[in-house]
Amino acid sequence: MVCTIQIYEKPSLNNPVLVEGLPGIGFVANISALHLIHELDAKLFAEITSSSFQDLAVTTEKGGTRSPINQLYYHKSLDGGRDLIIWYGNTQALTTFGQYELCGRVLDLAQELGCHYIITLGGFKKEQTTKKPQIYCAATDPETLKQVLNLGAKIMVGQIFGIAGITIGIAKLRNLKAFSLLVETTGTYPDAEAAHQALTALNKVLNLKTDLTKLNLATEKTRKTLQAFGLLRQTKQEKKKEESPFRWFV
Repeated sequence: MVCTIQIYEKPSLNNPVLVEGLPGIGFVANISALHLIHELDAKLFAEITSSSFQDLAVTTEKGGTRSPINQLYYHKSLDGGRDLIIWYGNTQALTTFGQYELCGRVLDLAQELGCHYIITLGGFKKEQTTKKPQIYCAATDPETLKQVLNLGAKIMVGQIFGIAGITIGIAKLRNLKAFSLLVETTGTYPDAEAAHQALTALNKVLNLKTDLTKLNLATEKTRKTLQAFGLLRQTKQEKKKEESPFRWFV
C-alpha cells in the first residue's frame, strides 16, 4: 500500500486544532469542513493520495480529470487564538489497512505542526430525526468529554466506524486529546441541518464566529462532488442500498 503526502507549505501554527471532515453518514463532516474552508478562507498546504482510495478518475466537462484525494488546509486565527488544520477530501480509504495508514500519516504531519487536539465529525444514523438533531460524542479522556457534554451533547454508546472513530482511537494512543461529534441524520442525502448543528457546536468549542447563512452552498457542492465519485446515489436508487459496492462510514 502507498499513501503519499505532497506538502506545498509547512505553515507556522499556534497550537493548532485538527478538524476532520471526510465523507460519511449524512456527509455531515464533509459539508462542515468545506464550509469552514470557504468561510475562513483556509489555505491548502498538502494533498494526500493513496492506493486504498477508489480506483477511478472522474472526467470533467472540459475533458480534464479529477481523482480521489484528501487535502489539508490551515487557518491562522486573527485574534491570537488557536489555529486550525482542516482535513477535507472526496473519499475515505476503502480498506482497513488504508484507513489506518491514512490516519497515521495525517496525524504525523499534524503533530509536526504542533497539533495536540483533534476533533472528528460525523453522522449518527437514525430512521427519523427532529428539526434540531441531537449531538452525540465520545472523547479520549474525561476532561475533554466534560467539555463536549457542556455543549449539550449526549454520550455515544456503541461503535464509531471509519476515520471519525479511528482518529480518536489513535489519538489516545499518542496521548493526544480528541473528541468526536456525531449528529443525528437519516444518512441518505447531504444533511445541511445536521451540519449546521455540528458547526454551531464547533463555533462554541473553538470560539469561532463562522457565518452559517451560506451553508446550503457547501451542501450543494458536496452533493455534486459525491455524485460524481459514486458516493451518493439518486433518490430512486436509495431502496437498493444492498447493491451498493461502497462501504459507508460515520
